Amino acid sequence: MNAFSPAITGYWDARFTPKITLHDDGRFTLSVNPHLSDKRRVMVLTQPDGRVRAVVTPDVRAQLHLPAEETSEAAFRRALSEFGVQLHSPDLYFHFSEDMLAEVLDEPNPSHVRRLSSADSSAFAEFQASAPEADRDESFVELDHWVVVGAFADSRLVSATSMYPWEDSRLADLGVLTLPFVRGQGYGRQVVRAITRYAHAEGFEAQYRCQETNQASARLAKRAGLSLFGTWEVVAQNA
Repeated sequence: MNAFSPAITGYWDARFTPKITLHDDGRFTLSVNPHLSDKRRVMVLTQPDGRVRAVVTPDVRAQLHLPAEETSEAAFRRALSEFGVQLHSPDLYFHFSEDMLAEVLDEPNPSHVRRLSSADSSAFAEFQASAPEADRDESFVELDHWVVVGAFADSRLVSATSMYPWEDSRLADLGVLTLPFVRGQGYGRQVVRAITRYAHAEGFEAQYRCQETNQASARLAKRAGLSLFGTWEVVAQNA
């Protein structure tokens, strides 16, 4: 079983710790939290072991008309649909376990991997221009983010990752982009592990997320040593 740091578990527990518990059968928990924002008025976290934690605002709870004795995940999702609440397609959230993080921190940076700065703007512009537009949009790697790390092949930037602090936590959200012609050669794995070392030196934990449908990105997360923490769903922006 993967053990994650208190910074990681504390972040998630703070969002799903119930203020009022409506239902808890050990597999599905439904609770109410009045401090959720409107855009996160419904959140669902499905953990790798199958446990599901759902939390809603008091207003949503009042509209669902879901008695506790009839509550199940299926009934909850059916009630959301009947109420007209649509959830965004799921995101996968990955973190390093404490054991794997220790291994990552013990590694040196490869000689062709380093932190990027504004002095690398020309190389970064060429790198982005060489990447498919859909990949750029999905990865959200930018040179002006909090930390940026790149890998070079024959003096050409071929893979990069950037991160920024996530909300009010000690987590740092990262994206990674690798040019198609060098994929599968380990560059993505190297930059993800390198940026994790930089973040840890500043007191932050790496967070890697991708759409559930992006299996290539999920495979990279696992190759880099990250473990799936859970699958997260929130209200769709147009709902």
